[in-house]
Amino acid sequence: MIWLKAGALSMFITIALGAFGAHALKSRLDPAMMEIYKTAVFYQAIHALALVMLDSVASRYGVRVTPAGWFFVAGTILFSGSLYALAFTGQKMWGAVTPLGGLCFLGGWAAVFFLRK
Repeated sequence: MIWLKAGALSMFITIALGAFGAHALKSRLDPAMMEIYKTAVFYQAIHALALVMLDSVASRYGVRVTPAGWFFVAGTILFSGSLYALAFTGQKMWGAVTPLGGLCFLGGWAAVFFLRK
């Protein structure tokens, strides 16, 4: 149930940030920063749905999905969070954090691949 709730919370935040970006930020961010912002929203949405999927897989197949879930949460914070920070501040140092989030996403999908009953 924890991954369902984590996914729902993440998707709630994703929808709010997506709407905020489309309405409030469109005139405030330059096009390059807006694309970065959109990438953050996109990857957060995908992995919010992945968290919901993990809950379903755990319930249906009785497998332990905790490592994948934590990788997806960490990936969202590091990848999307760093891109949001980059878009808002323009500080390029945030770009150095983004690959760590990408590695977490990869780790989560690898953990899903290696699930066993």
